[in-house]
Amino acid sequence: MKKRKTLERKFSRYVIALITLIILLVTVVYVYLEREQARNLIGEQALTTALTVAEIPEVRQVLLGNGDEAALRTLIDTVEANANAEYIVIGDTEGVRITHPNQDQVGQQMVGGDNDDALLYGRSYTSVAVGSLGEAVRGKTPVRAEDGTIIGVVSVGYMIEYINSTFLKGFVIFCTAIVIIFLIGLIGSSALARSIRRDTFGLEPYQIARLYKERHAVIEAVSEGLIATDQEGRVTLLNAIAKDVLQLSDSAIGKKIDNVLPHSEMAAVLNDEQTSGQNEMTYQEKRLIVHYQTINEDGQYAGKVARFQKRTELQELVNALSEIQQYSKDLRAQTHEYTNKLYAISGYLQLGYHEEAIAFIEEETGTQTRGDRIVFEQIHDPTIQAMLIGKRSKASEKKVTFTIDASSTVEWQWPPDAAAPLVTIIGNIIDNAFDAVMGKETPTVDIFLTDLGNELVVEVADNGPGIDDSIESQLFEQGITTKNGRRGYGLALVKAALAELKGTLEMEHNQPTGTIVSIYIPKKTGGGKT
Repeated sequence: MKKRKTLERKFSRYVIALITLIILLVTVVYVYLEREQARNLIGEQALTTALTVAEIPEVRQVLLGNGDEAALRTLIDTVEANANAEYIVIGDTEGVRITHPNQDQVGQQMVGGDNDDALLYGRSYTSVAVGSLGEAVRGKTPVRAEDGTIIGVVSVGYMIEYINSTFLKGFVIFCTAIVIIFLIGLIGSSALARSIRRDTFGLEPYQIARLYKERHAVIEAVSEGLIATDQEGRVTLLNAIAKDVLQLSDSAIGKKIDNVLPHSEMAAVLNDEQTSGQNEMTYQEKRLIVHYQTINEDGQYAGKVARFQKRTELQELVNALSEIQQYSKDLRAQTHEYTNKLYAISGYLQLGYHEEAIAFIEEETGTQTRGDRIVFEQIHDPTIQAMLIGKRSKASEKKVTFTIDASSTVEWQWPPDAAAPLVTIIGNIIDNAFDAVMGKETPTVDIFLTDLGNELVVEVADNGPGIDDSIESQLFEQGITTKNGRRGYGLALVKAALAELKGTLEMEHNQPTGTIVSIYIPKKTGGGKT
């Protein structure tokens, strides 16, 4: 079997190859640009020197035939030395040299064939040409008389060898820096490879790949659903059973658990660093038993795993028995309440207080009759009827006086697709009112409904403690609540349902205490009938 290369060796080789390639590309670009820049700079220097020489009066005098050529040659030699130029040649209009570093060349024709632009067109420029001393970068400019007439040309040259030697000095420094960078790259790649190896617990890539395959096989072989999140609440793992039970797909990986399982208890627990252990929940009408396990890395919270399965038939039977027991307790409490009322009626009759007994009976039955009349005769939407009847029963259990305003009327019948949002909106607002008045001496909740205009208007008033101004603006955010415990979903659901029906909500303080919540839902969004 072929021996595998270690991660450290493979990584080092790739990094070294990459650094080498980059260095070669940078070197090529540097050499090209630096040489061009050196030639341009020397050319500008040559042209500047030529322009300076062309303005010297002695140059004009010699070219006009009334100057001292020997004195001029001495002056030009001085300028040539100061400018560090290879040569400064002055020629007449025929291109015949007046000055030249080599005295044998004086009186000879200038070489290179690049004088025409200066002598014929009066231009100042730089060029590269081969002269009597070799290839050079030249700066050329015409010499003009006082009246502007061209009387000669000045040529200042720097040899290509000089430019190359100047470039090579900088190139040596550049190469030294490149070698240092290459060595730093070698050391850095080796250190990075060792760091990666430590982070992967010394495992090679093929070993990590095998572990991943084994992990996937084990996860899929588990008979329970598995879902895991990281410290930011993003889904990192889903097995096939979890996808099937929770109706999810692989696209959920990497998303926030709140977005994957919105408004669910499982999402709330997976986001809670402190909660762990076993819990029971309902998701999409499926009863699940969930075990939560926290993931820690070096003592820091790193996420959570939820392991869950559907309840067995035995567990369903145990739950049903528990519900029957609770129902039996509620019935005993209700029986006890009505027994007390019967005792009161019996006492009235035995004491001869017949009128008091009749009044007591009429009060008990009258309240129920008035409420039924409003619901069945003035409220024509079946969804709202059912909601009010259910909440009236709940109010009775909680010992809350729940009054439907006698002037309430609802003629509009909302379509089936609006039923769920209506139940969410009205139900949660009434439930919040019930919770708000608990603990009051005379807990009271009043509701008024009307759709006489173009909107359904629902107004719910309570005599609770009211809403704290500090959280009033945040009440509709998920998790914000005035109650204890892991709650705060009701008003967030109300907000979503109102948006679906294009409705609005207003809140104000009730007098002397409590809150009034007003809901406005346009009837045209429902598409119902009267």
